Amino acid sequence: MRNDDQADYPQIRTVGLSGLIISFSNRLEDAYNRAALALRAAVSDAAIPGVLETSTSLASVYVRFDSQQSTHAALTAQLSQLLADRDWTQAPLPKGRRFWRVPTVYGGDLAPQLAEAADLAGMSEQAAIDALGAARVRVLTIGFAPGQPYLGPLGPEWNIPRQTALTPMVPRGALVQAVSQFVLFTASTPTGWRHVGQTGLHGFQPTSDTPFTLRAGDEMQFFPVSKAEFLRLCEQDPNLGGAQVSEVEA
Repeated sequence: MRNDDQADYPQIRTVGLSGLIISFSNRLEDAYNRAALALRAAVSDAAIPGVLETSTSLASVYVRFDSQQSTHAALTAQLSQLLADRDWTQAPLPKGRRFWRVPTVYGGDLAPQLAEAADLAGMSEQAAIDALGAARVRVLTIGFAPGQPYLGPLGPEWNIPRQTALTPMVPRGALVQAVSQFVLFTASTPTGWRHVGQTGLHGFQPTSDTPFTLRAGDEMQFFPVSKAEFLRLCEQDPNLGGAQVSEVEA
């Protein structure tokens, strides 16, 4: 059953001369992200003539097509039929997703804003480490910077606001937190999110055959390790910082 503010969804809208966006909501909830991931996989599996590219945001799917092979109207009709096939918010997540376990230092000089985030969430630093380190989150979307994942959802206690001012710079591999999500930074950059953990995982490796380490739909756990263990793992494994990956069981 959809809420009243969901009555107009899903929506299909045009984007430029050769694109469409299918939106399931104007807000982030697990069900709408699940729907976007499942629909994108279904569009790819359907091999619709003229479709060149698909991608997902937090609650939408983008489809780019060859305007010599299809039109906005024709593709809208095909996507409308696909949307009517099922309740996409209840669809299973696509196959081929992976589970990443990532060694993470929480707090201290490597992640100095953990205490502030924990206080805003109403818990001690150790309780925050326990909670964040146990959370299993999903790559909701890749965006803002090359290969950079938005991860969640975290529990409602972590629906803390962004900062009112920018942190001048956080390093690559910084795990930052706000509005019930993590972001794992793929490059050094300023941010308004709080730096709560530090990883050695490089989400963007431009010289690799697969420059984006993560994919939308992957699952992740950022388990706590000591600073000494973290530095040892980064020295041994400069690109992944000791991260381990396996296939997600269906």
